[in-house]
Amino acid sequence: MKKYYDGKQWEVYDRVRALLDGTPQQVQLDRLYIAINLARILVMKPADMLVGDRPIYEAGKPDDSPEQKALNKYVEENDLNTIIYESTTANGYRGDSFIKVRYGRRQDLSEVQSVLSPEAFAQYIADISMEPIIEHVNAETVFPETADGNVKQFKAVNIATIEWVETRKTEIPFLNVERHVPGFIIYERYRLHQLPEVGVNNQFGVPITLYTIGEKVATGRKTDVVATGLPHIPVFHIPYTSVDDDWQGGGFIETIASALHALEDCVTALSYILQKHADPTFYGPDIEGPMANSTSFGGKYIPITKEDATPGAVTWNGQLDSVFKEMDFLLSYIFQMSETPQWLFGTTVSGGNSGGTGTSHTDSGSIKARFLPILSKVKRIRNHYDKAIRDALWTCYLFDKEFGEYSGEDVYPTVIWKDGLPKNLKEEAEIAQLRTGGKPTLDVQSAIKSLDEVDDDKATEITRRIEKDEKAAIGTVDASIFNVDKGIGA
Repeated sequence: MKKYYDGKQWEVYDRVRALLDGTPQQVQLDRLYIAINLARILVMKPADMLVGDRPIYEAGKPDDSPEQKALNKYVEENDLNTIIYESTTANGYRGDSFIKVRYGRRQDLSEVQSVLSPEAFAQYIADISMEPIIEHVNAETVFPETADGNVKQFKAVNIATIEWVETRKTEIPFLNVERHVPGFIIYERYRLHQLPEVGVNNQFGVPITLYTIGEKVATGRKTDVVATGLPHIPVFHIPYTSVDDDWQGGGFIETIASALHALEDCVTALSYILQKHADPTFYGPDIEGPMANSTSFGGKYIPITKEDATPGAVTWNGQLDSVFKEMDFLLSYIFQMSETPQWLFGTTVSGGNSGGTGTSHTDSGSIKARFLPILSKVKRIRNHYDKAIRDALWTCYLFDKEFGEYSGEDVYPTVIWKDGLPKNLKEEAEIAQLRTGGKPTLDVQSAIKSLDEVDDDKATEITRRIEKDEKAAIGTVDASIFNVDKGIGA
């Protein structure tokens, strides 16, 4: 499905190729096939609305509490909003995403280790602090084991990657396994062998070399079993869509793949017809001289007599209207399956404005009603991300308390998501004024935090600067000047 997201549909256009196989049009197909990368914008739009407006992460404690300050640090230093955005985008074509929380150093220091002595490397890393880290895990390398009787729960999660070790003569493949169970991480390493009886798998149209897992070898680590101190597995699964009888999620592009094929076939056929009409075959009287058997007649005058046939071009009815109607239907179908109004991108792609242009409503209620399909889709996606992100942040608290210097409570945080729609701030203020009888409903720091989308530390700093400016502008007056007794008639 990633081919559709990357706009490389020409690598998977087997349907129309099989239809024209063995015909003269096969050559034109290889030159005229057009890949319409409509899937990319449809996949990216839910991610834009999910974290385009930064979510607010709350620990349920005061802004200056250790819990809230630690939470802000986990979000900022791990660039959590970017992780969510990239995961949501990739989930659209893949269907499953995984994030992992670990406690360690953020940078990969393996290359530094190769150029320093063991003593110098130990001294070097002693100055680099360790911290809770939230990071992506490639879903292609994750192999969960479901619990007995519950297909939605994992009893273990295996992360398996291939490592090639170069020797003087060849490269040797090894399988590295990072096995997560509640409370522990087990590291294993196996030798891979390519056997003649295993060979190559051509089932998917490309040669895939197959290996058998051989003997277990040393991992090279000080210890192969690491205690995490956690009551759960620090690898969290985020499906795009889910059902109750399978742990694997479903992607979006796979639901519109056949319609994308048909749409690109229509565009290719339309391009072929237009190209043929641009330089058609001509008929007319015999021409002698340099124009004989010429296929280019642009700007030339052909004299004829009464007995000669009138020159003309060989054309045909390409049923272009039918092609355009089919394209309109396919476009409308794709947008409907994606639960995304066409005008969300600023215009309508298919013919007509049956879905509206999206510009006739200005109040927030009408805008939300118009955005209802995409809002429902984003909320559905948000349900999976909300739990995984909160679990990951809670795990950061646990790691930091167990191995770091954090001494506060290990709270389970709350994420306040935004819908990504433009808000009518004046309308919201008027509603709040009516509901409270004109009383204030927002303090200065919360207003700055919400309007400027900053964290507590930044909002506090801005508030402090405002107070400083007010003191500088107004100044201070000694109240004792009003208490001086000047006597009667003074």
